[in-house]
Amino acid sequence: MPNLAYFSGIGQMLEGRVGATAVAPRSHTLRHRRLLLLTVLLGAVCVTVVLSVTVGSRPVPPADAWQALTAPAGTESHIIVRSLRVPRTVLGVLAGLALGVAGALMQGHTRNPLADPGLLGVTQGAAFAMVASIILLGAQSLLAYIWFGLAGALIASVGVFALGMVGGRGGPTPVTLALAGTAVSAFLYALTSAIVLLDEQAMDVFRFWQAGSIAARGPDVVWQVLPFVVAGLVLAMVNAPGLNALSLGEDVARGLGQRIGLTRGVGVAAVTLLTGAAVAACGSLAFVGLIVPHLARSLSGTDHRWLLPYSGLIGVALLLLADVIGRVVAPPGELEVGVVLALLGAPFFVALVRRRKPVRL
Repeated sequence: MPNLAYFSGIGQMLEGRVGATAVAPRSHTLRHRRLLLLTVLLGAVCVTVVLSVTVGSRPVPPADAWQALTAPAGTESHIIVRSLRVPRTVLGVLAGLALGVAGALMQGHTRNPLADPGLLGVTQGAAFAMVASIILLGAQSLLAYIWFGLAGALIASVGVFALGMVGGRGGPTPVTLALAGTAVSAFLYALTSAIVLLDEQAMDVFRFWQAGSIAARGPDVVWQVLPFVVAGLVLAMVNAPGLNALSLGEDVARGLGQRIGLTRGVGVAAVTLLTGAAVAACGSLAFVGLIVPHLARSLSGTDHRWLLPYSGLIGVALLLLADVIGRVVAPPGELEVGVVLALLGAPFFVALVRRRKPVRL
């Protein structure tokens, strides 16, 4: 007669099969829900793109805008669409993608719900390099500012990463990265403030850059920053599985075969390329990298393979919507998109800080 251990083993086998059967539909349902939400976000991006091309001080009907893209006739509305609004919209798409994904990466690597891409010193590094190029080298064109801004962002982030590794094993930790980034940002901001007081042109450029804008940028600016954004997005998606492992703890990640230092290095490189390209071309666009990952996380969960695409699409929709709002609230002029983002983001930031339940990353 079979003993109790036999029946116990049979029960465990049946329980395991039933559990596996229950998990499979649940996993399929979750994937279906995520794909559906991703489709909705793509639709929202398409809507904001249309608004960005058609809404402004000179409204352009959608049909007329489509004709300007497919069969331009040289009319005033067609010239406005092709030479002004399309480059502005494309740059807004690139900047929104870059800052949204960079924000999700930054919060994931630092385990800090209040972190944004500027925490690595990228924003202040770009600002310092741009104003220094005016003082020391006499740079005057927008394209020159962009290249110097990119170089400054790269140098600052490398410095932060190097400082974060001092005294540590296996690469920088979230705490050392945050501390090093804060220190480098404060130092570069002080230097930048001192420089702009000595030169009126540097002050004008810095003031315009600090406000944040995607207006008055031509197609040449888009082509300059496009390779950096594409490279950063590729590195970000490569970094997603490793970041998922790090979220379980560094000891567990090492047990799963992850190289902690390499994973953090790839993440920092992605944040640097994405943020450096965006801030060099558009200036300081506050709150995008802070707000967007929280909105995306509420929809996708904590799996970075889904969180990063969600963050990119929400970043595009938010930035373009803020730009459209800035065009219509103060006619015949407009508010810079950085100002509108600050007005939208400040209440969210206050609510985030005052939350009683801590945010889990």
